[in-house]
Amino acid sequence: MHLRLTETDALYYIHHAPARAGAPTFVFVNALTGSTDAWEAAVAPALRDQGFGTLSYNFRGQAESLFDPALELTDAVIVADLERLLAELQPARPILVGLSIGGLYAARAVLNGAQAEGLVLLNTLREIGPRIDWVNHAMARIVAHGGVGLFLDALFPLLVNGEFAAQARGNFLKGDYAPLPPEHGHMNLMRNAAETDWNLDYSALTLPTCVITGLQDRVFLDREVVDRLYATLPDARREDWPEAGHLLPQEAADRLATSLARFGAEVSP
Repeated sequence: MHLRLTETDALYYIHHAPARAGAPTFVFVNALTGSTDAWEAAVAPALRDQGFGTLSYNFRGQAESLFDPALELTDAVIVADLERLLAELQPARPILVGLSIGGLYAARAVLNGAQAEGLVLLNTLREIGPRIDWVNHAMARIVAHGGVGLFLDALFPLLVNGEFAAQARGNFLKGDYAPLPPEHGHMNLMRNAAETDWNLDYSALTLPTCVITGLQDRVFLDREVVDRLYATLPDARREDWPEAGHLLPQEAADRLATSLARFGAEVSP
C-alpha cells in the first residue's frame, strides 16, 4: 500500500491491525539503508503470530516509496513523514521501534507530539564526535563513488557479529560497483543524514522506553555514551546483547521478537 503525500511523493507501507483485543501495534522505523524487508522477514510475522499489530514502511528515497528528486530528504522531512503516517493510519496503541538513526527519528516524532505508548531504541544512543562525524561523511562519499554495494562491502563486517558476517560473505565482495547520481534516493538520504542533528533531550521522553544495544557494533557503539544517555531516560529498561552487532533485526530476529513482545505486554497489558 502507499500513503500519498503529494502528487509525486508517497510512502510504501505494510500494516496489519492487532488480532488480539487491546494489543499494541509495533511501528518499525528503518535504518538509513534499510527497508521493510528487514522487519518483515522474521520479526514482524513473529509478533503478528502473538496477536500484535505491525506497521513497517519505507522512507521517501527507499524502495517503493516515491519522491521528487528535487526534494532534499532531511531529518525534518523524514520525521514529518512518520508523523503523517501515524496520523493517517492511526495504528492501534503504537509502540515505535527505531533501528539506528530510525530511533532518533522516532524519538523526535514523540517529542513533536506523536502519540505512542512506548518507544524502542535499537542501537540508537550516540553522540556525533569527530570519529562518528568522519564515518557519517565518509559513508556519503563511498555511496557516491560505488553505490550501496561498496558501502556494505566496506562496513558490513564491522557492523555485525563475526558469525553472521562469515555466513553472509558469499553475498558480498562482488566488485560490481557503480556511482550513484545525486538524485538517487540512497544518495539523497546519505548526504542529508551526515548533517542530522543528534542532540536530543532524552529526559523529555517520559513514555516507557526500551534500549537494546548490540555490543559487537564496531562502528557506532560507544559504551560510555550509551550509559550516560540511558541514565537520563525517565522510564527506561535496557538490554545489552554481547552476541549481536548493529543490525539486530537480521542478526538476532528471534531474540528481538521475544524482547519486543515482552515490552509490548509490559506497556499494554
